[in-house]
Amino acid sequence: MTRVFLLAAFALIWSPAMADDEALWRALREGGHVALMRHATAPGVGDPTNFRIGDCSTQRNLSDAGRREAKAVGERFRAAGVAVGRVVSSQWCRARETAEAMALGPVIEDPRLNSFFEIGDRRAAIAASRQAVLDAPRSGPITVFVTHQVNVTALTDVYPASAEIVVAKLTGAGFEVVGSIKP
Repeated sequence: MTRVFLLAAFALIWSPAMADDEALWRALREGGHVALMRHATAPGVGDPTNFRIGDCSTQRNLSDAGRREAKAVGERFRAAGVAVGRVVSSQWCRARETAEAMALGPVIEDPRLNSFFEIGDRRAAIAASRQAVLDAPRSGPITVFVTHQVNVTALTDVYPASAEIVVAKLTGAGFEVVGSIKP
């Protein structure tokens, strides 16, 4: 009876999603992959009309819950034993603050990861975001990219939740999505 109870309890707490997450964390530990992450929770959509890069008072910013999410994601990277070589962020305050709160290393701003949510012709912006990912080292510690939903979706066809991590394997001429880790 005790054995049946233990098996039932294990089945309740161990789900296929957890197994999938572990496979994704293992892929990140092994290298040759990148983590594409949507910034943590920042209530609202888009940015105010007076938006200016470098002036957080003109932008949509992380909520307290978003700050907690970002810290928790950093803790998950550390708990999973993932070696992070670079943390690259959009110049938007919410992306940079997410990257900094994860505390995985110094944050490098890269304008190629900036949101193109309100840009009419997105082709150049998508190509720039793609090139940022392709410039990641293919061996050694991984690169974590902190960007925006539109960027992640354009590159991966995944519509990520806030603080969701899309894991992509770097291939000869590009990259392919392996899966995503929910916040």
